[in-house]
Amino acid sequence: MEVLQLLISGISQGCVYGLIALGFVLIYKATEMVNFAQGDVMMLGAFVAVSFVNLLDLPFVWGVLATLMVMGLVGALLERLLLRPMIGEPHFAVLMLTIGLGFLLRALAGAIWGNEPRALETPYAGEVLRLGAVVLGYENVVIMLGTVVLCTLLFLFFRFTRLGIAMQAASQNQLAAYYVGIPVKRIYSLVWALSALIAGFAGVLTAPVSLIDPLMGFVGIKAFAAAIVGGFGSLPGAILGGLLVGVVEQFAGLYLPTGFSDVSAYVLLLVMLMIRPQGLFATMQRKKV
Repeated sequence: MEVLQLLISGISQGCVYGLIALGFVLIYKATEMVNFAQGDVMMLGAFVAVSFVNLLDLPFVWGVLATLMVMGLVGALLERLLLRPMIGEPHFAVLMLTIGLGFLLRALAGAIWGNEPRALETPYAGEVLRLGAVVLGYENVVIMLGTVVLCTLLFLFFRFTRLGIAMQAASQNQLAAYYVGIPVKRIYSLVWALSALIAGFAGVLTAPVSLIDPLMGFVGIKAFAAAIVGGFGSLPGAILGGLLVGVVEQFAGLYLPTGFSDVSAYVLLLVMLMIRPQGLFATMQRKKV
């Protein structure tokens, strides 16, 4: 039963890693940019949720919906004001810009909400679900169910909507998408908005189980490792990579020496790079010239 308990806890944590990794992959597939501020965008989403739910006293569901709307707008503004002027610049310059953006978001969060850890008030806080000898916190159940629902909605969006198909076309061949009338720049903004919305959703899910502070965005580093493990370019791979990292982290914390849990994600990344450098789902495309 201990193994099953650890497995469920690892899946719950891995869902958070997977959602952040989804943001990495979405932006990279569409723009060939790597947004190292993705974890900090998640942190910002958690603080925005605290503002709506704790401070403004909105009902939880309405507070979450308002948070998602705000984060979508934040993502679109980041792309329009910071990233679009960088089109055509070396990838290293864009990479450094997103790292600097992460520092800026952490400083901004500290200035607005302070550096004291906060907790998001939820209607299911402290509740547990007992399945025999296995005890599940409602927070973990909500994380897993929320991830399943979001992934299902994303699948339906990319498979059956014109906008989702246009996003896929722009990510596969930007020039061809432009020639057939797809507004590529607008698609870029929507991709960044969707990525920020997903990060904000991850922030809302993880806020009840881990206190919110400006440094919680560093979890994005583990999510980046998860994206590489899954195959940096595959949306299902991002989720699977996140689950693997989460499960390995939980088992490493119990069965390996103290402190190994914190580095288990990077050990898994190194092993994957040695065994299968392209990741579990090898969907990376060759650069077209």
